[in-house]
Amino acid sequence: MTQFESINNAYNSVFKPNELTVGVVVPIENYAQSAVPTMQEHLKRVKYIEELGFKALWIRDIPFNVPSFGDAGQTYDPFTYLGFLAGQTSKIALGVSSIALPLHHPLHVAKSASTIDELSNGRLLLGVASGDRYDEYPAMGISFENRGELFKESFQYIRQLQDNFPTINTKGYGNLQGNIDMLPKATTHKIPLLLTGSSRQTLEWNAEHADGWMNYPRDLYQQQLTIKSYRDLVSSYHNFNKPFMQPMYLDLQEDPNFKPQPIQLGFRLGINYLTDYSDKLRNIGVNHLALNLRFNTMAINTTLEQISKEVLPEFH
Repeated sequence: MTQFESINNAYNSVFKPNELTVGVVVPIENYAQSAVPTMQEHLKRVKYIEELGFKALWIRDIPFNVPSFGDAGQTYDPFTYLGFLAGQTSKIALGVSSIALPLHHPLHVAKSASTIDELSNGRLLLGVASGDRYDEYPAMGISFENRGELFKESFQYIRQLQDNFPTINTKGYGNLQGNIDMLPKATTHKIPLLLTGSSRQTLEWNAEHADGWMNYPRDLYQQQLTIKSYRDLVSSYHNFNKPFMQPMYLDLQEDPNFKPQPIQLGFRLGINYLTDYSDKLRNIGVNHLALNLRFNTMAINTTLEQISKEVLPEFH
């Protein structure tokens, strides 16, 4: 069981069995000393990573600037921003990592996602999560304790909206009786939904329902065991495989042989070690690596150019 399901153009381009692709998390800048990025030259850099050959860009859903969380992400509304970027790019996949489903009505998520998928010719990848910033929930009158149940209901609601005139019954999001419909639909049979972390679901539920898994960096051996457990479960539900992707904070050093030092959810290292680490990720079954340059101390464009020249040819 090696093949992935064919979904939309982004999914089919970014995720290939036994291969690794590389993307970049927006904002593409160093803002290590502040929770809020400047967003200067953000469009120029998005266009540049597409030109350099990165496979995907990733933005985040952060409704409130929560000081205790320490990161406001790209600050813009994710769907408005992706719609803008869809019109400014032509081939790079447009990823969200991830929409906190309990904080949004699933109809709005599905309609926005399908719209972007249509307008971008199938370039949307939708990461979904239960959310982990407590302060946002009471601010919106939503139960933090019930976020796992709300996530599951929302996920299934979004799936069912791809049917024509669906019948949907929920506890938290209302009911559809088959007499009204949502438009537009996705470019193919569904929006690819990538589950983030556990999202308060079992691994079995993840393997059965999500289209892929987005999980955090771990020791390589532990990550390999995690991926194997996931794919063993996938094989019990489907006759196709599913991709695994990993984000990573990167602080690339000028010395190409700078040995890896751990930083928050990533590494400070030289380009030769980044290539080697990426190869190890590919060997244990990771299909996409999303690089976050928030803590990167070298000039951003120089960093991107080095990765494009030294790393991407090994994998793309």
